[in-house]
Amino acid sequence: MHWSWPPPTRLALVLALLWVAYVLLWTPGPFSLRVLGLYPKKLGSRMVGWAAARTLPQSWREPLLGRFAGHYGINLAEAEFPLAEYPSLQALFTRRLKAGLRPQEAAVPGFVNSPVDGRIIACGRIEAGTAIQAKGLPYRVAELLKHDPNAARFEGGHFLTLYLSPKDYHRIHVPLEGRVSAVSRVEGELWPVNDASTGHVPRLYERNRRASWTAMGTGPCEGLEVAAVLVGATHVGGVVIADRWLSGRPLPGDGGLAVSALPCATGEDLGTFEFGSTVVLLIAGPRAKEWLAARTAGDVKMGQRLGAYR
Repeated sequence: MHWSWPPPTRLALVLALLWVAYVLLWTPGPFSLRVLGLYPKKLGSRMVGWAAARTLPQSWREPLLGRFAGHYGINLAEAEFPLAEYPSLQALFTRRLKAGLRPQEAAVPGFVNSPVDGRIIACGRIEAGTAIQAKGLPYRVAELLKHDPNAARFEGGHFLTLYLSPKDYHRIHVPLEGRVSAVSRVEGELWPVNDASTGHVPRLYERNRRASWTAMGTGPCEGLEVAAVLVGATHVGGVVIADRWLSGRPLPGDGGLAVSALPCATGEDLGTFEFGSTVVLLIAGPRAKEWLAARTAGDVKMGQRLGAYR
């Protein structure tokens, strides 16, 4: 007996196949990125996050975590604890460093220090409300700071983008001396944030899940305002702002909180990535035109000076 699907089911299958063909054949960018367009990134990220947080038997920790560290080139000599003391992959990834390994460079007028270990992949002026992602691709600062009603004040300021690879230390630290004014979180997509994606996925940073932290400079940093935007990525669903800045309040899933001018100092905890991603620093304020980047590309360690007043 001949059997056929009911028309609605057949139509749904045809539409699904056409969608797959469109994504694979006509979407711009590397083939691997086109395939990723079909991957359920949020579900996959939740599953990877769940697995990474599972407690490993003591006898498994050194061989499994050691193999992971060796594959990505993690410098275990800098880790706060011996490998066997990390109960899970997530605990290793969010490890602290041994005390004193990342001293903050001395304060000078207008200093902003790196909040992370990473690589500077973009740097420039914010013009016409946009910053540059990579290869000339612009994104909108107002959308990046979705819950900031006055994002236009960053016009004419600076942006620096710092990429964290899997080998890097994944805690984020305060980059200047000041007072914190706001924190927020934006629910979004979870595209990967790597060279292939930043060069081909338009408006990547304003599309992905992210959290932001904003502070006004004081003391030697008077005249500056800095927003640090922590951009999530595939398998980096956890973009965490440190509890201190929340004052016991939950950070909304998609919204912002005012912060009552809590003082901050360079090197204090700002947040954590559960797996790696990217930090975008936005620098504004009445003296932003006097600020000059000392580092515009290449590797940087947390605490090294990114720039200061001329």
